[in-house]
Amino acid sequence: MSEATAAEAGHPGLPGHPPAPQQQEMPLAVVMGQPVLQMPQDLYIPPDALEVILEAFEGPLDLLLYLIRRQNLDILDIPVAEITRQYVDYIEVMRELRFELAAEYLVMAAILAEIKSRMLLPRPPADEGLEADPRAELVRRLQEYERFKKAAEDIDTLDRLDRDTAVAHAHVPDRQVVRTPPPVELREMLLALRDVLRRAEMFAHHAIRREALSVRQRMGDVLTKLEGGAFHAFESLFNAEEGRLGVIVTFLSILELAKEQLVEIVQEAPLAPIWLKAKGSADTAELPEPTADGAPPAA
Repeated sequence: MSEATAAEAGHPGLPGHPPAPQQQEMPLAVVMGQPVLQMPQDLYIPPDALEVILEAFEGPLDLLLYLIRRQNLDILDIPVAEITRQYVDYIEVMRELRFELAAEYLVMAAILAEIKSRMLLPRPPADEGLEADPRAELVRRLQEYERFKKAAEDIDTLDRLDRDTAVAHAHVPDRQVVRTPPPVELREMLLALRDVLRRAEMFAHHAIRREALSVRQRMGDVLTKLEGGAFHAFESLFNAEEGRLGVIVTFLSILELAKEQLVEIVQEAPLAPIWLKAKGSADTAELPEPTADGAPPAA
């Protein structure tokens, strides 16, 4: 048996070679901070009285890496005999607790046993420098697994947004909504006429004979004012200087135009200003904004 093989087998007495490190035995349990290495003979545990918490391993390589890193061992110089013993002890504990083990755990146990036997078997002196280390393939697999495990842990620390979830974006096109004002009731028009008549009474009447006013002619004048398709305030169609007669003729002409469906009369709300525009104009015409005092703007 060579010196390296003897050292691996745990023979510390050979000259020129330090003794192999002695690994601590895996405890069966930890009670109040103290490890329990042997099961007491008179110990009775009622069924379902204990909750067993074990490390979760993703496979045999994960278990091997845990055993190596827990004891700060060099992954390039694994003490196969001790690691194999701890690995088999773990499998036996799992069997005693009636946990189901995947077949790959048993395959790894066989691989470790093979490597251990190859390390213990004597080799001819001529082949000592030529034969590869039986642990080389296992070391390569452990290093590769550790790299992938570290990469997975780094990915897990990344933000979940744009990794596991994505924010949905939807473009809503702008829509031009044309709001059609409600029609005007006759009562509202009469109230507006009353206000115009009150302003007409403020002008002094002269003893000048006025020429007769024609409703048909005034209808043409109103349509002329409404040219362009824009809304005009109801009061802007009246000329208070014409007196009550002129106001009434203009009002009758507006009613006649509405009867013949030549004008459109709208009002946004009760007691709000009344607006007129010629029929057949663009439907996209908007009502002008009222002034600060609520009165319609001057036409």
